[in-house]
Amino acid sequence: MTGKVVLHYFNGRGKMESIRWLLTVAEVEFDEVYLSTREQYENLLSDGALMFQQVPMVEIDGMKLVQTRAILNYIAEKYNLHGKDLKDRIMINMYSEGLMDQMEMIMMLPFSSDAKSKLDTIQTKAIERYLPVFEKALSGPMYLVGGKLSCADVQLLECTLMLEEKFPAILSEFPNIKAFQGRMTKIPAISRFLQPGSKRKPQPDETYVKTIMEVFKIKLP
Repeated sequence: MTGKVVLHYFNGRGKMESIRWLLTVAEVEFDEVYLSTREQYENLLSDGALMFQQVPMVEIDGMKLVQTRAILNYIAEKYNLHGKDLKDRIMINMYSEGLMDQMEMIMMLPFSSDAKSKLDTIQTKAIERYLPVFEKALSGPMYLVGGKLSCADVQLLECTLMLEEKFPAILSEFPNIKAFQGRMTKIPAISRFLQPGSKRKPQPDETYVKTIMEVFKIKLP
């Protein structure tokens, strides 16, 4: 047994993508087992590997971790990406929660029957609710909390790149965030992750959506 971290999820972004990002920044090698059939999912259930019958699931340090935020917090703590003290951690967690809210709206788009309306809502909330928070936080500091790279910084980069895929000019009024992006993408591990052929996943396609629906027996209205 190599002890390498193993990710169990679909061959796509979803809730696992933030975990891939954080492991990459921590420079942790990982393997992936892709769910593609209902049988694989049922095997995980019968093995007791999924505490709440949900993925993502991450095998790390002899544990089988579930729940995205719990997994992210564990990785952040283990690899010193969660601030220097309790006050830092709560700020990081607040930023991360907001970013996850924004990203989850984008994640749900492929499963929506009214994508245009959802896109308009995502853009409005990004511009009016989320991006101003980070623009203000980055008005002087290099990073969001404590002058040091944290998991919140990694998620902010991931989130803003996702937004730009949908709305290419969305950061035009947020120069501090744009400058932050430039700094973050120069970090060697991130630079490699953004290159073709890395473990970063592309935007979801029909195959990704179809696989999830078949594995979970979901029927859209």
